Amino acid sequence: MKVEELLTHNNKLRVKLTEENRKYYEDMLVYIRLSYDKSEKETEEILSELLGHLIEAQQEGRTAEDVFGKDPKKYADNIIGELPKMVSKERLLLGSMSLLYFLGVSVFFIGIVRMINQYVIPIDQMTNEYYILSVVVKTLTSIPIAFLLIFGALQYLRWACFKNISRVKDFFILWGWEMLSIGIFVLVYYLVPDIGPVIEVSGWFVALLGIFLYLAGSFVKRISTNN
Repeated sequence: MKVEELLTHNNKLRVKLTEENRKYYEDMLVYIRLSYDKSEKETEEILSELLGHLIEAQQEGRTAEDVFGKDPKKYADNIIGELPKMVSKERLLLGSMSLLYFLGVSVFFIGIVRMINQYVIPIDQMTNEYYILSVVVKTLTSIPIAFLLIFGALQYLRWACFKNISRVKDFFILWGWEMLSIGIFVLVYYLVPDIGPVIEVSGWFVALLGIFLYLAGSFVKRISTNN
């Protein structure tokens, strides 16, 4: 099966698990999926296989702990060690998809903010000034920061697997990280001075560009999951 089909199959079968078994399995699922450099297809195939074994065991009256042991993290680490790494094409597709999604959302948000400003604040013209070098510097600065922040969030999610962290605590930790991320991007936006040639672009055009970039990211994702 293709990656997309494996994901759909996994989602359908997981509803058959008891609450206890589902919590055990989903912790392993998240932990293994966030191993980053492993082949996505091989990862989903092994997760589907584990789920099948667990459903069979559950029908026999056994629990996930009976099947995989009392140390799920160690079991998952052993599986990760056996998985093949991503090939160069997979890495390229994943990186391109992530970059296009980030740029798409960012550009769309900027376009929406500019359009709101045009309607809320009295402005004679329907275009906004963009300093080309400033845009380049902000973009080149924001991309690595975004990847580091996302990496940090994913590392936390991976660390949180197999731990009994309350939903409230988990929410506030991720919310705090999100607020920190927004603050860093706002800081970058205001610290970079206006430099370079100026162009005037409508907020509508910027928002549409963001949508185009996001759709391009979705297209790359479709190529990746259909391999």
